[in-house]
Amino acid sequence: MPAPPGPSSMEIPIIDISGYTVADAPKTSEIISALRIACVNPGFFQITGHSVPASLRTETFQKLHDFFALPVETKKSVHRNQSASLRGYELVGEQKLDSSMGSDQKEGFMIGPELPPGRFLQGPNRWLDEGVCPGFRETFMRYFGEAWELSKVVFRLLALSLGLEEGYFDEFVGRKDSISMCRAHRYPPTTEAMATKSRGIGAHTDFGALTLLLQDDVGGLEVYHEPDDTWYPVAYIPDAYVVNIGDMMERWTNNRYKSTRHRVISPVSGRDRYSIAFFNEGLLDQVLTCIPTCVEEGERPLHEPITVERHLRNRYGGSY
Repeated sequence: MPAPPGPSSMEIPIIDISGYTVADAPKTSEIISALRIACVNPGFFQITGHSVPASLRTETFQKLHDFFALPVETKKSVHRNQSASLRGYELVGEQKLDSSMGSDQKEGFMIGPELPPGRFLQGPNRWLDEGVCPGFRETFMRYFGEAWELSKVVFRLLALSLGLEEGYFDEFVGRKDSISMCRAHRYPPTTEAMATKSRGIGAHTDFGALTLLLQDDVGGLEVYHEPDDTWYPVAYIPDAYVVNIGDMMERWTNNRYKSTRHRVISPVSGRDRYSIAFFNEGLLDQVLTCIPTCVEEGERPLHEPITVERHLRNRYGGSY
């Protein structure tokens, strides 16, 4: 399938997917076309018309505020270093995604499916006692379930945009042992002077297949546009999810779909910034062999086959 032309300047499209969810065929065709163009360039778009309730999104942000407001020593009792699957709390400065800017200025908390200890990135979550942060576990897991369902919808749209059968990715992203993670972040505010010397998250591309980001109205997410060597802000759109393609999907589509560098600027507003990123990375044993519709006759795949597990291990190893 030849790659459609993308926009010549940076645009972050806003795509209402409600037509697909109600099986409106003409609207679905428009959605698929818009999504295909967005995945080619810039590799980012925002979706509205989804099924994640506004009340749950608001409640989840509130519970995250409650958690991050706890004393550091309390949060460290569920530190991710005590988890073989990297679940739990992460201190400010522990991750570095851009070596030129120092450590990332954010703290985080990561969860995934509740599973017994097993393979890479699989295992149980780490939680504080209910009395320490009431409602945090129940709310965050409810949010995780809704975000997971939304990701499966977006993967179905991706399949259609690639000229594949609608359920092409269903097993890859829908099984209980698929690698899915939800990482919440708090970005402390900084000063104008320090904002040029540090980043909330340094410039990077996402490791996996697909990211769904819920951001608040503080702002700070920026996407890099290589043709004009410029960073563009991703505007806060009420009720929208920011969606971006990761390195795994870029590789799988023979570089048709673009994994684009992005970063987060530490807020100068005097307010903390909160965001929740959901990653659906699929099955560890899946071999990433070029999708058939992404190779033209006479063309060779650009990448050697690799398993999801090997790809993720390679990427996670260098960021902590």
